[in-house]
Amino acid sequence: MKVRDIIKAIQDLNPGDKHRLRAYLIDSLTASSSTGNVLDEISERKNKEGYHCPHCESEHIVQNGKYTTIVDGEEVEKQRYLCKACKKTFTDLTNTTLYRTRRLNKWVKFVECMIDGYSLRKAAELMNVNNSDDDSDDISYVTLFYWRHKLLSSLSKMEISDFQGIVEMDETYFLYSQKGSRDIKDREPRERGGVAKKRGISNEQVCVLVARDRDKITFSQALGMGRLTKEQLDKAIGHKLSIKNVLCTDSWRAFKTYATEKGMVIHQFKSDGKIRTRGIYHIQNVNSYHSRLKGWIQRFKGVATKYLNHYLTWFQVLEAIHHQRNDVNIKDLIIKGNLIPNLETYDTLRLSRLAM
Repeated sequence: MKVRDIIKAIQDLNPGDKHRLRAYLIDSLTASSSTGNVLDEISERKNKEGYHCPHCESEHIVQNGKYTTIVDGEEVEKQRYLCKACKKTFTDLTNTTLYRTRRLNKWVKFVECMIDGYSLRKAAELMNVNNSDDDSDDISYVTLFYWRHKLLSSLSKMEISDFQGIVEMDETYFLYSQKGSRDIKDREPRERGGVAKKRGISNEQVCVLVARDRDKITFSQALGMGRLTKEQLDKAIGHKLSIKNVLCTDSWRAFKTYATEKGMVIHQFKSDGKIRTRGIYHIQNVNSYHSRLKGWIQRFKGVATKYLNHYLTWFQVLEAIHHQRNDVNIKDLIIKGNLIPNLETYDTLRLSRLAM
């Protein structure tokens, strides 16, 4: 069969078969050592200043034999270590996102699905498409939910750089949600996000602060219920600001009070939109970010408030890589997500609450 015949046959496939073919080609054409390279990079970057025990931080470490794991479908031996101080053993993946993951070779494909924005069920379908008739190797969407939030939990702990120059700040609001809860007592359950009972900003709304400088250094985090306070602002990003920064905000008084107390220059713009800019001073970048965030998050039909910061981190990561899926971005996300200690389990994630 000639190439043009193959292309013609592909064009005649239905959408479902095209998706399955696409998944097969991606898996087949990806370098066989992709996962192995990621694990080696994690090891090198974690231990660039020498070995440290993840349990007690001791530097008195010795090698302690090998253990076997599956990498790219093959059994490989990886190093195990012993801490001479606390007598505990560990590996390069102990207390990381990948710790105790049984299907390491599936993570590259999973992060691809996250960047592409697939739902958990769709991601599970694509990741299981090349499995044999035996479904014992299938990954469920419940497992992928745990993978998603464990990775986002690590990425959310990454420190951003200090803000430089002009910093735009504005708050936006999301309806408080107990999505997934079975014991909602104070109100009737809402379908697909629902609407608030009260008009305007109230204690039914979760305040999300977004701050960006002109180098696109971005902070986004849920700070509490109802209106933003200067105490919340200072606690969240006060250590990233200095008197050299110029603040551009909306007209909310907490921003003005904060800037005055810190001796910072501030330009405020009223919500009526009559004056949108003063030369280079405006909040158009942060308002545009709000718009993109709101549009992106609508696909989830309501997000549980206790996971909201994870979704804010997810969108922030996608913005940083311009929503582009390639080998460099995929590996970089996996590596960064495994350089920060992570003790989350399925139960701690399920029973978590939004810290405010």
